[in-house]
Amino acid sequence: MPIPLLFATAGVFVVTAVLVGMLTSWWFAYNSPEQRRLRGMTAAGEAPLVLPVRALAADTTTVDPFLARLSKLMPKSPKEMGRIQKRLTRAGYPRPAAVVYFLSAQIILPVVLGLLTLLVVGIRDGWIYALVAAAIGYVAPGVFLNRQTTQRKKRITNGLADALDLLVVCVEAGSGLDQAVVKASEEMNIVHPDIAYELRLVTTEMRAGKPRIEAFKNFADRTGVEDVRSFVAMLVQTDRFGTSISQALRTQADTIRTKRRQRAEERAGKVSVKLVFPLALCLFPALYVICFGPVVVRIWRVLLEGNGI
Repeated sequence: MPIPLLFATAGVFVVTAVLVGMLTSWWFAYNSPEQRRLRGMTAAGEAPLVLPVRALAADTTTVDPFLARLSKLMPKSPKEMGRIQKRLTRAGYPRPAAVVYFLSAQIILPVVLGLLTLLVVGIRDGWIYALVAAAIGYVAPGVFLNRQTTQRKKRITNGLADALDLLVVCVEAGSGLDQAVVKASEEMNIVHPDIAYELRLVTTEMRAGKPRIEAFKNFADRTGVEDVRSFVAMLVQTDRFGTSISQALRTQADTIRTKRRQRAEERAGKVSVKLVFPLALCLFPALYVICFGPVVVRIWRVLLEGNGI
């Protein structure tokens, strides 16, 4: 390997390792129990900010000059802006600046990866690899966002039954549904921060003047979780027919908990099938080499000696 190429490869490896280490350290520090507790205490004293789609550009330009320059990358169509903001909100990034960062990543990552590939492989022979790296850089933010959305939906689905149990306790203790939602958002901020944040948004919308049912419908639309939709449909029926809210919440909590247990049993049943591929690809070849390797060597030596070699 030529010396310049060796140094370039080593440099890329060192830079990547340092960046991964910094991001990992920041991630663990940000998600530590102490930081989550502090964020919960801070969020309990202030209402979350919900900005309309049209105010995104104005908000980013007044907060940070760097965001002001990057905000020019945002699409001009309100429909496209709303679609991107909805994806980011479902992934857990509701801040207006997240749209700018996401669109910037889709533009900057392909350029950076393409140039690094050209520097490592060479300009003459690296065009194909550079195009592949640029395509990966363009797709990577969307893949990461889809993964974050899936993980957040899973966390909301797994914690919804606990939130409903807490709502049942508050309602049966004499609190109204609005006060129960406020109390549940405060108590669940450490265990299930995603649900706590969504319940705080519901409380903020109701305090701003929206009807309760409309606020809960927005909750279902923001998360995109099927169990949340069924929970909101139950609230609509309860409000329309005037039935007992505590009994309806208890029944819904039992139903969601049964679904959660069935999903866990389904995943447990799939484990035996999924283990076939690691066994076939990793364990069996090594076992064949250990068991039949000496036999093949002995047969090979006998055949060679039989040929007079």
